[in-house]
Amino acid sequence: MKFNKTVLPNGLRVITVPMRETLSATVMVLAETGSNYEEGRENGISHLLEHMVFKGTLRRPGPTDISRELDFLGAESNAFTTFESTGFHAKVDHRNLAAALDIIADMYLDPQLDAAELEKEKGVIIEEMRMYRDMPQSEVFDAFIKLVYGDQPAGRKVIGTEETVRAITAKELDSYRRGRYVAESTVVVVSGGIDEKAVLTDIERIFARIPTTPKVTKKPVDDNQNEPRVVIADKTTDQTHLILGVRSVPIGDPRRYPLLILANLLGGGFSSRLFTTLRDEMGAAYYVYADNSLYTDHGLFTVAAGVDNKRVEEIIAVIMKKLTEILNQPISEAELTKVKNHLSGKIVLSLETSDELAHYVGADELFEGHIDDPADVLARIQAVTVEEVSAAARDIFVDHNLNLALIGPYKAEDAERFKKHLTFR
Repeated sequence: MKFNKTVLPNGLRVITVPMRETLSATVMVLAETGSNYEEGRENGISHLLEHMVFKGTLRRPGPTDISRELDFLGAESNAFTTFESTGFHAKVDHRNLAAALDIIADMYLDPQLDAAELEKEKGVIIEEMRMYRDMPQSEVFDAFIKLVYGDQPAGRKVIGTEETVRAITAKELDSYRRGRYVAESTVVVVSGGIDEKAVLTDIERIFARIPTTPKVTKKPVDDNQNEPRVVIADKTTDQTHLILGVRSVPIGDPRRYPLLILANLLGGGFSSRLFTTLRDEMGAAYYVYADNSLYTDHGLFTVAAGVDNKRVEEIIAVIMKKLTEILNQPISEAELTKVKNHLSGKIVLSLETSDELAHYVGADELFEGHIDDPADVLARIQAVTVEEVSAAARDIFVDHNLNLALIGPYKAEDAERFKKHLTFR
């Protein structure tokens, strides 16, 4: 992969990724802010701002002005907010890149944040919240992060609550934007069939007036835990949705690669250990997967599944048994090779298009301050040993770090009978 990083005089970082024989081009603007940067009373403001950016700018004053122009270009456009980032992007025919860049930059630099539009968009977001509450897989994740992190930014919903979102004013939204959408916390990525010199000239001109005030940093996460924890959301469901997990490592930790392999081995594909056991052998689950989520100063290693209500204790016991097996019996070289090949294939396939590549390089730069060439990432995965996987598992698979969130037809007092299974013995 060829890419170039340019830091403009105002501190804005620009990443250009030319792709030969690619007719599409993607522009993506990323901000180093998300729900982990919010105070409790403003929970959800990052996500609300992401929505409001599409509601009009000084040059494009109405919501339909922006959408009409993007549709005219045949663009695929969207935005997202996570715990630690906010992003806006558009993918177009490479001949329309300059126009797409102008629109996305205009949204980022000059949103109107009209008070009347804000009240309407609050209604949209509240309906989005209600939609997620009707989705047990989403609701159990929210319950899990609250269980793990409690009343701190990392334990709150990215979308916020009805109470906090309703209370946010246009003035507060604008103040928040001015403190976060600044040069030091912004990365602009352009990938695909591009003329790098022309793109850089356009970006330097368009973003010349981005604020250069110091970026706002987030409070460090309190990542301490003394004993296993269980939370239950009592809900009438035909299936129990659960997340079982432990505290893991942050994004810069070298153990990320052994833990990536471990997550893939346990729940990364149809031939993974948990999928084979829970679905193929026991017929007790439709979905099951494992993941090692990385953040700037913390991490989570999780197993998620939707299982038969009548067999939930049995399933929890089986999951714990499969995790404990990693501690007691090193994986074989053959299984390690299979997982490495599976991961390598997924990484290569995930970087085939201009938008996927833009997200990859943008996230690397935003969270780590540098970009790892995919070839280097593949080499690091291939270099992981059986001993490193076992050592990383021993570091995080400890009883006092265990957490279990369930949604299903249970009562709070059921927590103790589930908790008894949370031990690596």
